Amino acid sequence: MSEKRLKRQRIKKKLFAKNRLVILNDETFEEIFSLKLTLMNVFVVATVGAVLIIFITTYIIAFTPLREYIPGYASSKLKQDATELALKSDSLSNALRKNEAYINAIRKVLTNNLDYARLNKDSITAGDIVDASKLNMQPGEEDLKLRKEVEQEDKYNLFEQASSRTGIVLFSPVKGMVTEAYSVKNRHYAVDIAVAKDTPIKAVAAGAVIFADWTPTNGNVIILRHNDGLISAYKHCESLTAEQGDKVKTGEVIAVAGSTGEQSTGIHLHFELWKDGYPIDPSQFIEFE
Repeated sequence: MSEKRLKRQRIKKKLFAKNRLVILNDETFEEIFSLKLTLMNVFVVATVGAVLIIFITTYIIAFTPLREYIPGYASSKLKQDATELALKSDSLSNALRKNEAYINAIRKVLTNNLDYARLNKDSITAGDIVDASKLNMQPGEEDLKLRKEVEQEDKYNLFEQASSRTGIVLFSPVKGMVTEAYSVKNRHYAVDIAVAKDTPIKAVAAGAVIFADWTPTNGNVIILRHNDGLISAYKHCESLTAEQGDKVKTGEVIAVAGSTGEQSTGIHLHFELWKDGYPIDPSQFIEFE
């Protein structure tokens, strides 16, 4: 027991023994700073300092935005923001693709450049696979009637066949003599109507003006977008009475007939009708004469 007591006394003496920390000038040995310390003081100060550091670190991680900068840490708000940004990025990407397709469609209307390469089987999206053995393959009365109608139509005129089934009723933009009809063979995807100068040109249906400006080739051009992917174009106008972004009604005057642009051969209206990015014959819907 005496030895243990002696060891305790020695440890206690070392802990509470006063020591002096002195800072001296290296050249003059002048005392600059001194501090009386004990091992117990040093231990207490180190323990309190460690506890304070742990407390401050915990507080920063739990209650301040600085926690987001700690490697490997991700808050729920940060995850939510990242998810929202990903969704916005995806939405912007989809909107960009739609705008590009829309701009390409308008470019084809302005230039009459129809890309037939897109009309191939690779552009058709495959549907869900269905087990044919479970289907009733016997044609009904309506199917038989439809087959007879299809057999009587021109199977190779893609645009005219598509246009005949749209069921669209359109207003005549002008009344006059058709000088050049719609022709896929001649790559003339429009109807040219000869009219007197300054004849009012009217909208074939209600819609929005998506282009109204002068072009070197076609002169003053105005393009309207209607429902169901239908676009109407009016070229070689003398002047335009509607602007881009305007909403127009059926039969509303949108331009005045003239002969502007390098490709114009006289006073007439060059009228085009497009459906889902492809031209259709306007004479199947409108009586121009």
